[in-house]
Amino acid sequence: MARTDEKVRYIRKSKSDAQPPGSGAARVDNALRKLEGRWKLVLLFHLFGGKVLRFSELERQTPGISQKMLIQQLRQLEADGIVRRIVYHQVPPKVEYALTDWGQALCPALDALVTWAESKPENAGIETN
Repeated sequence: MARTDEKVRYIRKSKSDAQPPGSGAARVDNALRKLEGRWKLVLLFHLFGGKVLRFSELERQTPGISQKMLIQQLRQLEADGIVRRIVYHQVPPKVEYALTDWGQALCPALDALVTWAESKPENAGIETN
């Protein structure tokens, strides 16, 4: 017996195929993908304002995050050009993290998002007849 997707010639599309490239929705989706994850926004808020923090400081200020997850999230932010990793070649090794200028430029956008979320009317989403 053939599988259902083989019978109807179902072609799976990725999420990125949902909007035409270059559309406003696709650009917003791309931006949000850079920030998705449980810990990325928390880490960004720790680094806003030009703060430079060591790995251990970020770990201490982010209760509940494992070392593995912290490393993973910082690497992704670094790969996306949002966070800069500064390595000092000394004994013991010293590594610090700071936002790039592009990463720091996120601050007003996230502040605006927080303001927007806090301004939600209490009865929003409740229909009254």
